[in-house]
Amino acid sequence: MIAIGLEGSANKIGVGIMAHEGPDGADVRVLANVRRTYITPPGQGFLPKDTARHHREQVIPLIAEAMAVAKLSWRDIDCICFTKGPGMGAPLMAVAVAARTLSLIHQIPLVAVNHCVGHIEMGRQITGAQNPVVLYVSGGNTQVIAYEQQRYRIFGETIDIAVGNCLDRFARIIGVSNDPSPGYNIEQLAKSKPDPVLVDLPYTVKGMDISCSGVLSAVQEIAASPRFKGDKRKPHVKPELDAADLCFSLQETLFSMLVEISERAMAHIGANEVLIVGGVGCNKRLQDMMAAMSLQRGGKVFATDERFCIDNGLMIAQAGMLAFREGIQTQIPDTWITQRYRTDAVHVLWRN
Repeated sequence: MIAIGLEGSANKIGVGIMAHEGPDGADVRVLANVRRTYITPPGQGFLPKDTARHHREQVIPLIAEAMAVAKLSWRDIDCICFTKGPGMGAPLMAVAVAARTLSLIHQIPLVAVNHCVGHIEMGRQITGAQNPVVLYVSGGNTQVIAYEQQRYRIFGETIDIAVGNCLDRFARIIGVSNDPSPGYNIEQLAKSKPDPVLVDLPYTVKGMDISCSGVLSAVQEIAASPRFKGDKRKPHVKPELDAADLCFSLQETLFSMLVEISERAMAHIGANEVLIVGGVGCNKRLQDMMAAMSLQRGGKVFATDERFCIDNGLMIAQAGMLAFREGIQTQIPDTWITQRYRTDAVHVLWRN
Protein backbone atom coordinates (compact mmCIF):
# COMPACT_ATOMS: atom_id res chain seq x y z
CA MET A 1 0.00 0.00 0.00
CA ILE A 2 1.30 3.45 -0.94
CA ALA A 3 0.32 6.79 0.59
CA ILE A 4 1.14 10.35 -0.44
CA GLY A 5 1.18 12.96 2.31
CA LEU A 6 0.75 16.74 2.00
CA GLU A 7 1.91 18.99 4.85
CA GLY A 8 1.53 22.78 5.00
CA SER A 9 0.57 23.86 8.51
CA ALA A 10 3.21 26.61 8.79
CA ASN A 11 5.93 28.06 6.57
CA LYS A 12 7.01 24.71 5.12
CA ILE A 13 5.16 22.76 2.48
CA GLY A 14 6.16 19.15 2.04
CA VAL A 15 5.13 16.15 -0.03
CA GLY A 16 6.11 12.64 1.02
CA ILE A 17 5.37 9.21 -0.42
CA MET A 18 5.65 6.06 1.67
CA ALA A 19 5.02 2.37 0.97
CA HIS A 20 3.83 -0.15 3.58
CA GLU A 21 4.70 -3.69 2.45
CA GLY A 22 4.22 -7.18 3.82
CA PRO A 23 1.11 -8.83 5.27
CA ASP A 24 1.03 -6.53 8.31
CA GLY A 25 2.53 -3.45 6.64
CA ALA A 26 5.60 -3.60 8.87
CA ASP A 27 8.07 -3.19 6.03
CA VAL A 28 8.09 0.58 5.44
CA ARG A 29 9.92 2.24 2.55
CA VAL A 30 10.43 5.96 1.93
CA LEU A 31 9.83 6.67 -1.74
CA ALA A 32 9.99 10.49 -1.79
CA ASN A 33 10.36 13.36 0.67
CA VAL A 34 10.51 16.86 -0.85
CA ARG A 35 9.94 20.21 0.83
CA ARG A 36 10.02 23.98 0.29
CA THR A 37 10.28 26.69 2.94
CA TYR A 38 8.81 30.18 2.83
CA ILE A 39 11.65 32.41 4.08
CA THR A 40 11.15 36.05 5.02
CA PRO A 41 13.82 38.77 5.50
CA PRO A 42 15.63 39.02 8.88
CA GLY A 43 13.49 40.62 11.57
CA GLN A 44 10.22 39.55 9.96
CA GLY A 45 7.87 36.65 10.62
CA PHE A 46 5.61 34.93 8.09
CA LEU A 47 2.00 36.04 7.69
CA PRO A 48 -0.74 33.47 6.98
CA LYS A 49 -1.85 35.05 3.69
CA ASP A 50 1.69 35.26 2.31
CA THR A 51 2.49 31.74 3.47
CA ALA A 52 -0.68 30.42 1.85
CA ARG A 53 0.26 32.14 -1.41
CA HIS A 54 3.66 30.45 -1.27
CA HIS A 55 2.04 27.04 -0.68
CA ARG A 56 -0.41 27.49 -3.56
CA GLU A 57 2.48 28.31 -5.89
CA GLN A 58 4.61 25.37 -4.75
CA VAL A 59 2.15 22.52 -4.12
CA ILE A 60 1.64 21.33 -7.72
CA PRO A 61 5.36 21.41 -8.70
CA LEU A 62 6.22 19.63 -5.42
CA ILE A 63 3.65 16.89 -6.00
CA ALA A 64 4.97 16.37 -9.53
CA GLU A 65 8.54 16.24 -8.20
CA ALA A 66 7.63 13.69 -5.52
CA MET A 67 5.82 11.46 -8.01
CA ALA A 68 8.83 11.66 -10.35
CA VAL A 69 11.28 10.81 -7.56
CA ALA A 70 9.13 7.84 -6.50
CA LYS A 71 8.63 6.81 -10.17
CA LEU A 72 4.92 6.27 -9.64
CA SER A 73 1.67 7.03 -11.43
CA TRP A 74 -1.59 7.95 -9.70
CA ARG A 75 -2.83 4.39 -10.26
CA ASP A 76 -0.21 3.30 -7.70
CA ILE A 77 -1.46 5.56 -4.90
CA ASP A 78 -3.85 4.00 -2.36
CA CYS A 79 -4.64 7.07 -0.26
CA ILE A 80 -4.01 10.82 -0.17
CA CYS A 81 -3.20 12.15 3.32
CA PHE A 82 -3.25 15.82 4.30
CA THR A 83 -2.77 17.88 7.45
CA LYS A 84 -6.09 18.81 9.05
CA GLY A 85 -4.46 20.80 11.88
CA PRO A 86 -3.25 22.27 14.13
CA GLY A 87 -1.61 25.14 12.32
CA MET A 88 -2.19 28.40 10.48
CA GLY A 89 -5.58 28.55 8.83
CA ALA A 90 -4.79 29.88 5.35
CA PRO A 91 -1.77 27.61 4.69
CA LEU A 92 -3.69 24.59 5.99
CA MET A 93 -6.59 25.37 3.67
CA ALA A 94 -4.31 25.73 0.64
CA VAL A 95 -3.01 22.19 1.14
CA ALA A 96 -6.44 20.75 2.01
CA VAL A 97 -7.85 22.12 -1.26
CA ALA A 98 -4.99 20.53 -3.20
CA ALA A 99 -5.60 17.15 -1.52
CA ARG A 100 -9.35 17.39 -2.13
CA THR A 101 -8.80 18.20 -5.81
CA LEU A 102 -6.43 15.28 -6.32
CA SER A 103 -8.91 12.94 -4.65
CA LEU A 104 -11.74 14.05 -6.92
CA ILE A 105 -9.67 13.88 -10.10
CA HIS A 106 -8.09 10.49 -9.46
CA GLN A 107 -10.85 8.92 -7.30
CA ILE A 108 -8.44 8.14 -4.45
CA PRO A 109 -9.56 8.02 -0.77
CA LEU A 110 -8.60 10.89 1.55
CA VAL A 111 -7.28 10.70 5.12
CA ALA A 112 -7.13 13.81 7.33
CA VAL A 113 -4.16 13.72 9.73
CA ASN A 114 -3.37 15.46 13.00
CA HIS A 115 -0.03 17.27 12.54
CA CYS A 116 1.22 16.37 16.03
CA VAL A 117 0.34 12.68 15.64
CA GLY A 118 2.20 12.73 12.33
CA HIS A 119 5.36 13.86 14.12
CA ILE A 120 4.96 11.14 16.75
CA GLU A 121 4.35 8.30 14.30
CA MET A 122 7.23 9.40 12.07
CA GLY A 123 9.53 9.51 15.10
CA ARG A 124 8.44 6.07 16.28
CA GLN A 125 8.93 4.61 12.81
CA ILE A 126 12.39 6.08 12.20
CA THR A 127 13.88 5.51 15.67
CA GLY A 128 12.17 2.27 16.67
CA ALA A 129 11.14 3.69 20.06
CA GLN A 130 8.57 1.34 21.58
CA ASN A 131 6.52 3.23 24.16
CA PRO A 132 8.36 6.47 24.95
CA VAL A 133 7.43 9.69 26.64
CA VAL A 134 7.24 12.08 23.69
CA LEU A 135 8.53 15.65 23.85
CA TYR A 136 6.91 17.45 20.94
CA VAL A 137 8.52 20.86 20.56
CA SER A 138 8.13 23.09 17.51
CA GLY A 139 7.29 26.62 16.43
CA GLY A 140 3.62 26.25 17.25
CA ASN A 141 3.46 23.44 19.82
CA THR A 142 5.18 22.36 23.03
CA GLN A 143 3.78 19.22 24.66
CA VAL A 144 4.88 16.27 26.78
CA ILE A 145 2.89 13.25 25.62
CA ALA A 146 2.49 9.57 26.52
CA TYR A 147 0.30 6.88 24.97
CA GLU A 148 -2.54 5.30 26.94
CA GLN A 149 -5.68 3.45 25.80
CA GLN A 150 -5.59 4.49 22.14
CA ARG A 151 -4.94 8.17 22.86
CA TYR A 152 -1.82 10.28 22.97
CA ARG A 153 -2.34 11.89 26.37
CA ILE A 154 -0.90 15.34 27.03
CA PHE A 155 0.86 15.37 30.39
CA GLY A 156 2.15 18.93 30.13
CA GLU A 157 2.41 21.79 27.66
CA THR A 158 3.14 25.48 27.30
CA ILE A 159 0.51 27.73 28.80
CA ASP A 160 1.34 30.63 26.46
CA ILE A 161 3.74 30.56 23.50
CA ALA A 162 5.61 27.52 22.19
CA VAL A 163 9.36 27.13 22.68
CA GLY A 164 9.97 27.36 18.93
CA ASN A 165 7.91 30.52 18.73
CA CYS A 166 9.92 31.99 21.60
CA LEU A 167 13.18 31.28 19.75
CA ASP A 168 11.80 32.64 16.47
CA ARG A 169 10.61 35.88 18.07
CA PHE A 170 13.93 36.46 19.80
CA ALA A 171 15.70 35.87 16.48
CA ARG A 172 13.61 38.68 14.99
CA ILE A 173 14.51 40.96 17.91
CA ILE A 174 18.26 40.61 17.34
CA GLY A 175 17.99 40.46 13.54
CA VAL A 176 19.05 36.83 13.04
CA SER A 177 18.49 35.42 9.55
CA ASN A 178 15.47 33.22 8.83
CA ASP A 179 17.49 31.12 6.38
CA PRO A 180 17.39 28.15 6.81
CA SER A 181 15.48 28.80 10.06
CA PRO A 182 15.74 31.19 13.03
CA GLY A 183 16.07 28.36 15.54
CA TYR A 184 18.99 26.80 13.66
CA ASN A 185 20.83 30.12 13.52
CA ILE A 186 20.24 30.71 17.23
CA GLU A 187 21.71 27.25 17.90
CA GLN A 188 24.82 28.14 15.89
CA LEU A 189 25.24 31.46 17.71
CA ALA A 190 24.82 29.75 21.09
CA LYS A 191 27.77 27.45 20.46
CA SER A 192 29.94 29.97 18.61
CA LYS A 193 31.57 31.31 21.78
CA PRO A 194 33.97 29.09 23.78
CA ASP A 195 32.99 30.57 27.15
CA PRO A 196 29.58 32.28 26.92
CA VAL A 197 28.00 34.18 29.80
CA LEU A 198 24.96 32.44 31.32
CA VAL A 199 22.45 35.21 31.98
CA ASP A 200 19.88 34.66 34.73
CA LEU A 201 16.46 34.38 33.05
CA PRO A 202 13.05 33.45 34.51
CA TYR A 203 12.66 29.68 34.92
CA THR A 204 8.93 29.06 34.80
CA VAL A 205 7.74 25.50 35.40
CA LYS A 206 4.24 25.12 36.81
CA GLY A 207 3.65 21.48 37.62
CA MET A 208 3.84 19.74 34.27
CA ASP A 209 3.39 22.95 32.27
CA ILE A 210 5.85 25.66 31.28
CA SER A 211 5.59 29.34 30.41
CA CYS A 212 7.86 30.95 27.81
CA SER A 213 6.54 34.51 27.48
CA GLY A 214 8.31 35.73 30.63
CA VAL A 215 11.63 34.30 29.44
CA LEU A 216 11.18 36.08 26.11
CA SER A 217 10.31 39.40 27.78
CA ALA A 218 13.36 39.18 30.06
CA VAL A 219 15.85 38.39 27.29
CA GLN A 220 14.27 41.06 25.09
CA GLU A 221 14.76 43.61 27.87
CA ILE A 222 18.41 42.63 28.21
CA ALA A 223 18.90 42.93 24.44
CA ALA A 224 17.66 46.53 24.68
CA SER A 225 19.85 47.39 27.69
CA PRO A 226 23.34 48.97 27.83
CA ARG A 227 24.79 45.53 28.68
CA PHE A 228 24.04 44.23 25.21
CA LYS A 229 27.00 44.84 22.87
CA GLY A 230 28.44 47.23 25.48
CA ASP A 231 27.83 50.93 26.03
CA LYS A 232 30.92 53.19 26.09
CA ARG A 233 29.04 55.86 27.99
CA LYS A 234 28.48 53.45 30.89
CA PRO A 235 31.74 51.55 31.39
CA HIS A 236 30.61 50.41 34.86
CA VAL A 237 27.96 48.11 33.31
CA LYS A 238 29.62 44.69 33.29
CA PRO A 239 29.79 42.17 31.87
CA GLU A 240 29.09 43.19 28.33
CA LEU A 241 26.88 40.72 26.48
CA ASP A 242 26.61 39.82 22.84
CA ALA A 243 24.15 37.79 20.77
CA ALA A 244 26.00 34.54 21.48
CA ASP A 245 25.59 35.02 25.26
CA LEU A 246 21.86 35.68 24.98
CA CYS A 247 21.21 32.83 22.55
CA PHE A 248 23.14 30.46 24.83
CA SER A 249 21.25 31.62 27.92
CA LEU A 250 17.87 31.42 26.23
CA GLN A 251 18.52 27.87 25.02
CA GLU A 252 19.85 26.67 28.38
CA THR A 253 16.84 28.05 30.25
CA LEU A 254 14.14 26.80 27.88
CA PHE A 255 15.69 23.38 27.40
CA SER A 256 16.20 22.88 31.13
CA MET A 257 12.48 23.48 31.60
CA LEU A 258 11.70 20.90 28.91
CA VAL A 259 14.03 18.31 30.43
CA GLU A 260 12.44 18.76 33.86
CA ILE A 261 8.86 18.15 32.75
CA SER A 262 9.94 15.26 30.49
CA GLU A 263 11.72 13.58 33.39
CA ARG A 264 8.69 14.07 35.61
CA ALA A 265 6.48 12.38 33.00
CA MET A 266 8.95 9.49 32.69
CA ALA A 267 8.88 9.00 36.45
CA HIS A 268 5.08 9.17 36.54
CA ILE A 269 4.50 6.36 34.02
CA GLY A 270 7.70 4.40 34.65
CA ALA A 271 9.09 4.95 31.15
CA ASN A 272 12.77 4.55 30.26
CA GLU A 273 12.56 6.09 26.78
CA VAL A 274 11.99 9.64 25.61
CA LEU A 275 11.40 10.59 21.99
CA ILE A 276 11.98 14.17 20.81
CA VAL A 277 9.95 15.26 17.78
CA GLY A 278 9.16 18.55 16.07
CA GLY A 279 11.36 21.16 14.44
CA VAL A 280 13.14 22.22 17.65
CA GLY A 281 13.88 18.54 18.23
CA CYS A 282 16.73 18.86 15.71
CA ASN A 283 18.64 21.03 18.18
CA LYS A 284 21.76 19.13 19.29
CA ARG A 285 21.98 20.91 22.61
CA LEU A 286 18.42 19.84 23.51
CA GLN A 287 19.22 16.28 22.48
CA ASP A 288 22.41 16.27 24.59
CA MET A 289 20.64 17.64 27.68
CA MET A 290 17.83 15.09 27.33
CA ALA A 291 20.36 12.28 26.80
CA ALA A 292 22.22 13.25 29.99
CA MET A 293 18.99 13.10 31.98
CA SER A 294 17.93 9.81 30.41
CA LEU A 295 21.34 8.26 31.08
CA GLN A 296 21.08 9.15 34.77
CA ARG A 297 17.75 7.33 34.87
CA GLY A 298 19.12 4.30 33.01
CA GLY A 299 17.06 5.22 29.98
CA LYS A 300 17.55 6.29 26.40
CA VAL A 301 16.70 9.27 24.21
CA PHE A 302 15.52 8.99 20.60
CA ALA A 303 15.62 11.77 18.02
CA THR A 304 15.68 12.18 14.24
CA ASP A 305 17.57 14.45 11.88
CA GLU A 306 16.20 17.41 9.93
CA ARG A 307 14.74 15.20 7.16
CA PHE A 308 12.12 13.88 9.56
CA CYS A 309 11.90 16.22 12.58
CA ILE A 310 11.17 19.36 10.54
CA ASP A 311 7.64 19.50 9.09
CA ASN A 312 7.44 17.16 6.10
CA GLY A 313 4.89 15.34 3.99
CA LEU A 314 6.33 11.95 4.85
CA MET A 315 5.09 12.10 8.44
CA ILE A 316 1.57 12.85 7.19
CA ALA A 317 1.77 9.88 4.81
CA GLN A 318 2.93 7.63 7.67
CA ALA A 319 0.19 8.58 10.13
CA GLY A 320 -2.41 8.61 7.37
CA MET A 321 -1.46 5.14 6.16
CA LEU A 322 -1.69 3.74 9.70
CA ALA A 323 -5.20 5.16 9.97
CA PHE A 324 -6.17 4.04 6.44
CA ARG A 325 -5.17 0.45 7.20
CA GLU A 326 -7.68 0.55 10.08
CA GLY A 327 -10.45 1.61 7.71
CA ILE A 328 -10.35 5.34 8.50
CA GLN A 329 -11.18 7.66 5.58
CA THR A 330 -12.25 11.29 5.30
CA GLN A 331 -15.19 12.12 3.06
CA ILE A 332 -15.05 15.23 0.87
CA PRO A 333 -17.64 17.19 2.97
CA ASP A 334 -15.43 16.61 6.04
CA THR A 335 -12.19 17.95 4.55
CA TRP A 336 -12.31 21.19 6.50
CA ILE A 337 -9.33 22.17 8.66
CA THR A 338 -9.05 22.71 12.42
CA GLN A 339 -6.47 25.24 13.58
CA ARG A 340 -6.62 23.99 17.19
CA TYR A 341 -6.76 20.24 16.57
CA ARG A 342 -5.67 18.70 19.87
CA THR A 343 -3.28 15.76 19.96
CA ASP A 344 -5.44 13.91 22.48
CA ALA A 345 -8.54 14.28 20.27
CA VAL A 346 -7.29 11.56 17.89
CA HIS A 347 -8.49 7.98 18.35
CA VAL A 348 -5.30 5.98 17.77
CA LEU A 349 -6.90 2.79 16.47
CA TRP A 350 -3.64 1.37 15.13
CA ARG A 351 -2.10 0.96 18.60
CA ASN A 352 -3.26 -1.37 21.36
